[in-house]
Amino acid sequence: MTAETPTGPLGGHLDDDDYPAYTMGRAAAMLGTTQGFLRAIGDARLITPLRSEGGHRRYSRYQLRIAARARELVDQGTPIESACRIVILEDQLEEAQRLNAAYRDAAGSANPPAAT
Repeated sequence: MTAETPTGPLGGHLDDDDYPAYTMGRAAAMLGTTQGFLRAIGDARLITPLRSEGGHRRYSRYQLRIAARARELVDQGTPIESACRIVILEDQLEEAQRLNAAYRDAAGSANPPAAT
């Protein structure tokens, strides 16, 4: 087996954070939570698991990281709906900061300071 011709059930998805590799039961076990918690954050639209051909929920590593952050907030006493909103806003802020930094870098390289 080589990197160019991946085989096995995951095909070449071992490094793909967005690949829905985890069943609901496995995801809940990894997070140390219940399947009901995963359903609740899905209902709150924090994450939307993909569905297998049989209709079962499947979660990616990225989704599990988001769910873990929501669980931290819930464990601290934050209501689940509020925890989901906080995580969404944190994610949006991080993305906005990343874009701003990219725009600043692009603007800086387009207009180098004049030599004196």
